[in-house]
Amino acid sequence: MAETERKLLGTFGGVFTPTLLTILGVIMYLRLGWVVGNGGLLGGLLVIGLAMGITTATGLSLSSIATNTRLGAGGPLAIISKSLGLEVGGSVGVPLYVSQSLAVAMYIFGFREGWLWIFPEHPALVVDLLTFVMVFGIAFVSAEFAFRLQYVIMVVIAASIVLILAGPAGWRPDAEILWTGSWPGSVESGFAGTTFWVVFAVFFPAATGVMAGANMSGDLENPRRSIPLGTLSAIGISTLVYVAVAFWAARAGTAEQLTSNYTFLIDASLWAPGVLAGLLGATLSSALSAFVGAPRLLVALVKDGVVPNVLGVGEVSASGEPRRALVASGLIVLAALFLRDLNAIAPLLSMFFLISYFVINLVVLTESSLGLQSYRPTLAVPRIVPLLGALGCVFAMFIVNPTVSLMAVGVVVALYAMILKRGVMSSNDSRSGIFSAVAEWAAAKATEFEAVNPRAWKPNFLVPVQDAADLRGDFQLLHELVAPEGTIKLLGVAAEDKVVDVTARIVLLTREFRKQGVFTTSSVLDSVDLASGVVAGMQALRSAFFRPNVLFMDLGPEDADTDIIYLWRETRRLGVGLALMANHPKAGLGRRSVVHLWFPAERVRQPVAEALRDGQMHLAVLMALRLQRAWEAEVRIYALVDSADAKGSAQLWLADLVDLARVPAVIQTEVMVGELETCLTAAPQSDLDLMGLPANVDLDFVRRSVGLTRSACLFLGDSGQESALA
Repeated sequence: MAETERKLLGTFGGVFTPTLLTILGVIMYLRLGWVVGNGGLLGGLLVIGLAMGITTATGLSLSSIATNTRLGAGGPLAIISKSLGLEVGGSVGVPLYVSQSLAVAMYIFGFREGWLWIFPEHPALVVDLLTFVMVFGIAFVSAEFAFRLQYVIMVVIAASIVLILAGPAGWRPDAEILWTGSWPGSVESGFAGTTFWVVFAVFFPAATGVMAGANMSGDLENPRRSIPLGTLSAIGISTLVYVAVAFWAARAGTAEQLTSNYTFLIDASLWAPGVLAGLLGATLSSALSAFVGAPRLLVALVKDGVVPNVLGVGEVSASGEPRRALVASGLIVLAALFLRDLNAIAPLLSMFFLISYFVINLVVLTESSLGLQSYRPTLAVPRIVPLLGALGCVFAMFIVNPTVSLMAVGVVVALYAMILKRGVMSSNDSRSGIFSAVAEWAAAKATEFEAVNPRAWKPNFLVPVQDAADLRGDFQLLHELVAPEGTIKLLGVAAEDKVVDVTARIVLLTREFRKQGVFTTSSVLDSVDLASGVVAGMQALRSAFFRPNVLFMDLGPEDADTDIIYLWRETRRLGVGLALMANHPKAGLGRRSVVHLWFPAERVRQPVAEALRDGQMHLAVLMALRLQRAWEAEVRIYALVDSADAKGSAQLWLADLVDLARVPAVIQTEVMVGELETCLTAAPQSDLDLMGLPANVDLDFVRRSVGLTRSACLFLGDSGQESALA
């Protein structure tokens, strides 16, 4: 079967089911009653609320970042690497992979305990090995087969929850609710007493598992939609289940019964064998999810060069199954099974999961705080959400086990140093934007990535100035196109006898831009020829930290056309974009409320990526998005066609553009039939029209467009470094 013919997973099977079944695990059956027995209903709900609150914040952060990128294989590794680089992604991903593999052994041990409760005469090692063979065989066939079996397991678990809630002990007319508890502790400690935080540490692993669906990102039909919908739905439903079972337990048993009998939920249910089947199904489904997800994480680590491709573990079958990686993961599981006891390292595994959750929250917090152009999630969350998620993960780590937490952090830091020493790096991440925004000392590292990284692109305008008075008309527009993260470089061009005067005016303009929150610098060149001075400035600034990537110019009179054509040729040669402003002589920018973006018919006939590239339209799309935000403008994207018969395909083309460029829903799209000049005249009144700037620019058309649209026009040519699809 060819790679393109693989059957990909949907939201329900690929994300919702594994996430829900991982959260509704063994702790619900064997420890939730104990939690309520210690803290009462109110204390138990507080434990559940705090744990699920951390999970919910992480799930929201995960969902937000998943809608901001076309997520490939690797799940959390892909998310972290695209933002913070492969060094960080790998240092978190390697222990996360090992943890997921060892977690399979832990779930098998849990299954064995339930099995031996029914059949105590069976040898424990034999049960472990037979369970391993069964889980390995299911995962080896395919992920789709594994998840189909999980549908059956989900039905069993759902039935077991119904059997618990239908238990008569919780619905006795004389039943009293155990509202508060005295925190007596556990049988193992002789009921010597405990604290809220100890109980929280016991329960918290139940709230993990939020990554179970994200681990399958490379096998999902639509990760951008499936991960948010499936993950958040699973978290919501599992939270309701925990609350409902806690309420039932508070009515069904006394504090002594709930704390002394870990199997109280099973014993007091309507039918104990059915609940026991749910317990076995929960451990089995968790093992399956981990066994399916771990090999895919290993393949992603190999693909990114973090882990060597020993014996071809990074290769996948024709159907897309990572069977060699599955065998490698199986060997780790087998080794753990023969150790017979993972209690010593089990807390370390939980810490690695929490570290990965912390970094996911950190990615969202960082990118949303810096206002990077590439950060345009369709599911935006307030910054308080990832902040609380990150703090909650750190808090949980050091509440559960501070010593093991420090060990886990030490392992991650050591791996980071090793990966960095090996020279494993990525250029397609957001670090350059982060470094340049958060600290000046990171300038060298930011420059290293900036030239080749469209995800970290931001507008750095070069604005030539001969007469400072002329620039004042463009002052507000420049601010709106660049703020908040972009920069402006004012380049004064003057004859020798006017350099002093121009310098003084340029300095004043620089201060005004800075007062408006735009990082602005300036310099003055001694040159009587504007075009030569601008080219010299672009060449001199190529090695600057904030290297200009867009030259902004006004159209000017016709006798300056030769200079504009020359500068357009030179900007393309030097890798700089061009923004050519043709202002309306009377209306200016009007009310600054309506923006039109035009795609001519020859572009609409191309695939979106080719149309943006060939039409020099990446910069035009990005500027339209910035103006929509700055002006809160009504933006319309027009796709032109030659005949009415092509309108249907043009609508599909616009839908692709909206999806690929993550265009906000408030932006309107419309198809018009006719030539560009005809449509410019027929369109409703706008304040600014944006169009691509062809290589062979027709400046006569540029001037005519102002009259045709009855508005100002901004023609934009790409530098080749920006991307509206990044």
